[in-house]
Amino acid sequence: MTRKARLRAFAKLNLGLRVLYKRPDGYHELRTVFQTISLADRLDVAFTPASETRIVIEGTPEIPDNLVEKAARLALEAMSIHADVRFKLKKNIPSGAGLGGGSSDAAAVLLALPVLAGIPIEYERLFSIAARLGSDVPFFLHGGTALGLGRGEELYPLPSPPKTHALLVAPAIHSSTAEAYRDLSATLTSIALQNKLVTFQRQLWAGLTGIPENDFEAVVFARHPELSEIRDRLLSLGARHAMMTGSGSAIFGVFAGRATLEAARGSFPGERVFPISFVSRSEYRSQWQRALKQHLAPSHETSSNREPWPPRSLYAR
Repeated sequence: MTRKARLRAFAKLNLGLRVLYKRPDGYHELRTVFQTISLADRLDVAFTPASETRIVIEGTPEIPDNLVEKAARLALEAMSIHADVRFKLKKNIPSGAGLGGGSSDAAAVLLALPVLAGIPIEYERLFSIAARLGSDVPFFLHGGTALGLGRGEELYPLPSPPKTHALLVAPAIHSSTAEAYRDLSATLTSIALQNKLVTFQRQLWAGLTGIPENDFEAVVFARHPELSEIRDRLLSLGARHAMMTGSGSAIFGVFAGRATLEAARGSFPGERVFPISFVSRSEYRSQWQRALKQHLAPSHETSSNREPWPPRSLYAR
């Protein structure tokens, strides 16, 4: 029997990103706030038990080394089953823009396949698989607003900010994460470390209403000054604050009202521009309940925050 679902894999923003120092394991120690947003890929999945594993992905565009396939194989291995799994991926999230599209797609697979197969994966193992796939993937197992420490995989829930509307500009510029880290490493000092920790803590205590900072902006803007121009234009058009997400190249501006946002929307001819809103954790979980509704075990809870999480399969024994 084939079981199907249509999933939405939401993008994320970094509401502040501070790079503290390079760790002995070669990674950098980070402080960031993750936030899911309304921009999303669409992922159709069809799961059929089989004697051998076959994974097929149809997508526009075709993506080499796709995390969807890796996530599917790891999930099937964790469940100790074989299956014919077919995906149809519609990419709406620009790739290589710091929006976490590939990571979100992978997390969607990890959440959906155990439900369709009827074989739960213990949360600790699910989280471990997500961390193997990428530093951002564990966040997308939960969504909403979260504090990220370490490589970004150490996560703590934060209260959702007020309903927020923003304009996202994703120029056709590839910002190399490796180059950004290399350029930034030369500027990391103990004095800067203390200042970063203080300002980041101040932002959190202010309930995310302070002006966030992204340490990658200086080095990435030096390589791509047109990104700085986009940020400044968003501010001149009335954005309360504007900044780059991740290591770029997407820039977002937060606006006080939709009218101001819509007026600014037409000021970026030739660029990919997306009006977006922040997606809270309860909204994130609610959309998963809707996407997998026909495959979920019944629940008597009324609040999506109290639903079993990860989603519990109707077919589990």
